[in-house]
Amino acid sequence: MRSGPIIPSKQPALPPAGSQRKLWLGYTGACLLTWLLFVLAGTELQRGTWELWEAVYQATTSLWAPMLLGAAVYPVAAWLQRKSWPSAAQLACHAGAAIVFSEAWLAGNVLLAWGLFGLEHAEAMLEQNLVWRLIWGVLVYAALATGFVSVLNARQARASAVAAAQAESALARAELAAISGKLNPHFLFNTLNSLIALTRKDAKAAEQGLLRFSGMLRYVLASKREASDRVALQEEIDFVRDYLALEALRLGQRLRVEWQLDTQTLGDDIPPLTLQPLVENCILHGIAPRAEGGCISISARRDALTQGLALTVQDDGAGCDPALLEQPRPGRGIGLSALKRRFALDFEGRARLRVHTAPGQGFRVDLWIPQT
Repeated sequence: MRSGPIIPSKQPALPPAGSQRKLWLGYTGACLLTWLLFVLAGTELQRGTWELWEAVYQATTSLWAPMLLGAAVYPVAAWLQRKSWPSAAQLACHAGAAIVFSEAWLAGNVLLAWGLFGLEHAEAMLEQNLVWRLIWGVLVYAALATGFVSVLNARQARASAVAAAQAESALARAELAAISGKLNPHFLFNTLNSLIALTRKDAKAAEQGLLRFSGMLRYVLASKREASDRVALQEEIDFVRDYLALEALRLGQRLRVEWQLDTQTLGDDIPPLTLQPLVENCILHGIAPRAEGGCISISARRDALTQGLALTVQDDGAGCDPALLEQPRPGRGIGLSALKRRFALDFEGRARLRVHTAPGQGFRVDLWIPQT
């Protein structure tokens, strides 16, 4: 059996964190909107007295200082957020920064008035605007600091969510690799034991079995590259056929197999070693223990509703209590709980594995694998 190329599965990409560029574009847009509203309000209030340019002048001279100073509020808020200080200490720092902000705003307006209209006009502005400008400065600083802190908190929450998602994804991949890793040595040890037993009975049959086993070994080794790799269903079917042929050397006519394969599904992608553990469980629990043996039915079809791949592995053995199948038995196959967990991790909960069995009613596993 030749092993085809293994197709890595796609991993969902995590969303990037917000950039500094978006933050400052938003801040610039908010400043321009505030300036425009200030101009419109000034024009409306002074209708018949003030011209448009006078409203523009008032808006510009009133807002240029807080808009420029507002850009300095962000690094202050970011610096305080990085500190592990108590809330009271951070509030005290913000209060001090608010006073500095107000004083700087007032100083900027006074210096502008001095440069444009002289010292007397600047002194008059200082006397008239000292108190209310300080109050307005504190309020504006509080609004800016609240906005920037909200942005920083949102970024921190998003970064924490991304880190948690990455950690969960890494843990899931590690667990998936561990589960998949259990399948490979288990199959190898059981097959080697069968070949050893066969050499004592039929050396020629054992030689044929070794040839098949070499091809199967290549497939198993290739499947160990990544736990989330994919192979074509046809490759897995060929692998299972070789495995069944190898088991037939040991079981002879006691092992019968029926295939029902929709040729349109043979190119579908599935995880390697999807069917073989299920077939192995059928042989170990449903066929080998019975003197008369039994029949294994394997089918693959396209789900008409979801367009997913529907697989079924069934035997006509004695069956058992479904609860017992969830418990792995040492040396007796792979527990269905491990297989369910593998598909849950591999397909993020989208794949389905359902068991149908009861004492005297055989054993059937229905597996649905998404293809989109």
